[in-house]
Amino acid sequence: MSSGADKIVSSILSDAQSKADVVIQEAQKESEVILEEGQKKAQAEKERMLDDANKQSNMKYQQLISEAKMNARRAELEAREEVIEDAFKTAEEELKKIAFSSSEEYKNSLVEIVKEATLEVGGGEVVLHLKAEDVDKIKDSIETIAKDVETQTGIKTTLEIGENISTIGGAVVKTKNGEIEVNNTIESRLSRFKKSLRSEVAKVLFN
Repeated sequence: MSSGADKIVSSILSDAQSKADVVIQEAQKESEVILEEGQKKAQAEKERMLDDANKQSNMKYQQLISEAKMNARRAELEAREEVIEDAFKTAEEELKKIAFSSSEEYKNSLVEIVKEATLEVGGGEVVLHLKAEDVDKIKDSIETIAKDVETQTGIKTTLEIGENISTIGGAVVKTKNGEIEVNNTIESRLSRFKKSLRSEVAKVLFN
């Protein structure tokens, strides 16, 4: 090949190499840009996933803490309720002991219980239902109760002993025609007063 041809070939090869070098450099730059963008996206995705995982973990943690607090509170309330119920049961047992004794305290309470119930039915012809053991405790006071009720109501009042009932103590009082009835037994009174007494009992037990 002549020297002129060599120069032409050399020039062409050199120009091709230069162009190839430029293409390679541009490809490398583009590759670096793509790689960098990919890394950024991967890092962003990684951070997003970590952030989501942290949020879910925190939510789960808060949920567990909330459930634990609720369970603890529920257990505390149940324990308190059990203690309060035990207190009422103990009180009922004490009332039972008093009601089955011959103490003046119970006799006086029985008179007041009967008078209260007789006033509530409005006086008139009234029938008392008591446990068998209480009949002797109240019979001497019947006339006095009737007079007191008559004075307060202005209605002539008579009391008679009816059939015995099963109760701790107290009385069920009815008008003779059966239209009005007042349950003033100890069990009934305890049940009625339980709601109002519960807060007082709780204060005594837990304050």
